[in-house]
Amino acid sequence: MKPVSAILPCGQRLHLQHGPIDLIVDAEGEREHAFEAAHCRFQSVLQELVEELELLRQPLTSDCPYPNGQIARRMDKAARAHARVFVTRMAAVAGAVADDVLSAMRDAASLNRASVNNGGDIAIFLGPGQTFNISMSGLEGQELGRIALCAEDRIGGVATSGRGGRSLSLGIADSVTVLAQSAAQADVAATLIANAVDLPDHPAIHRVPAIELRDDTDLGTRLVPVSFGALTAPVIRDALQRGLDAAEDMRARGLISAAHLSLQGHSCQTGPTRMVSSSIQRIPEYA
Repeated sequence: MKPVSAILPCGQRLHLQHGPIDLIVDAEGEREHAFEAAHCRFQSVLQELVEELELLRQPLTSDCPYPNGQIARRMDKAARAHARVFVTRMAAVAGAVADDVLSAMRDAASLNRASVNNGGDIAIFLGPGQTFNISMSGLEGQELGRIALCAEDRIGGVATSGRGGRSLSLGIADSVTVLAQSAAQADVAATLIANAVDLPDHPAIHRVPAIELRDDTDLGTRLVPVSFGALTAPVIRDALQRGLDAAEDMRARGLISAAHLSLQGHSCQTGPTRMVSSSIQRIPEYA
């Protein structure tokens, strides 16, 4: 199967698709040049990743060898900052692809504003005076709140992880949305924060080895939550606190700018509320 490239009916966005990679590209400014650059860069993206897939799926440690490909190196850089916990470079793959395509666009065209949306993980460029607004959605399309950014915020990526997403999660979060300087950074951080929202050994949570759910997973035999019932508010608070602790540590280390976490109708967040505003119940301790 060859890469697919088509201008959407609106005439202002480009759709790029190849295998599991599905991008929606938006640009304001020299749009034609930007779209041509995105199209050209996209032609080899999947093959580049496949060539190093075995390495990219391995657990990352500080002494792991570095990959060769341009996107793989973006994945490595974003994930290596978290090598003290279990992580593979695949935690950053969607964001890194979005970052790389956006970079190609910016190199080729003068742009006022642009974004590359890779299944909800979004690379963003905002020129002076430009803004970016998007809603946060949870399981079954539940409205969780709004993200409102301006150029001065210096946010280059937004990513979301949690149960029901494209990848398996080791935690029980309904949704974790992260803002960071790049989409790759936001992607890996959202994955790890969502993993941290958990209740180890809780009897209500049924888990199975990841490999039983997807034979191509990079999680191997690690246990993945597959079902659990309604949880009490104190239990939800405990689970969210684990994720919040991880998010605040990342923010203190300069790895992310903000994060919003949700679980069963409750939420908490770190970072400026002017960038992220929640529309669901805040647990009192986090209000």
